Amino acid sequence: AAVVHGLEFLVRETREGKAPPPPALLQAIVRYVKEFPEKLHHPKEDAYLFPRLRERTSEFDGTLAELERQHAEGHRMIDELEGALARYRAGEAGGFGVFAAAVEHFAEAQMQHMRLETKVILPAARQYLTAADWVEIDKAFARNGDPRFAVDNDEEFRALFARILNLFPEKVVGGAVGS
Repeated sequence: AAVVHGLEFLVRETREGKAPPPPALLQAIVRYVKEFPEKLHHPKEDAYLFPRLRERTSEFDGTLAELERQHAEGHRMIDELEGALARYRAGEAGGFGVFAAAVEHFAEAQMQHMRLETKVILPAARQYLTAADWVEIDKAFARNGDPRFAVDNDEEFRALFARILNLFPEKVVGGAVGS
């Protein structure tokens, strides 16, 4: 959420006539949202959290199906974001506007997605999942070396996140660093 909000801030600042952000920052942000939530976090939700909740109750099947649909849609939105960033960086006429629209669409979808998970699915999981379920889920999320997810780089993501925060203007991150 911090990275997505930061990206929205940078787009808004640029629209308001302030200097555009460094291309390296935009590239790092897009890489982070592509690699971490899309390739690592969401597949683990789909493989561990969602099936366990479905085993315990059918009450949230529709919500889980919607979240899975959003995961699939997220891949398409990231592709759009990458393409729009490439066109903007290449100096294509109207490139910033296309990139800004892609950012707004992506950010809105991500915030909606996170709200659904935090307000509906996580409380349901707390209610229905067993201690054994949580042990398995916690282990899966802590074990990024799982070959099914082909990413073994917790430290790389931490370093990339820190780099992103360090590239943001101070007023964007304020006291958020380390929190």
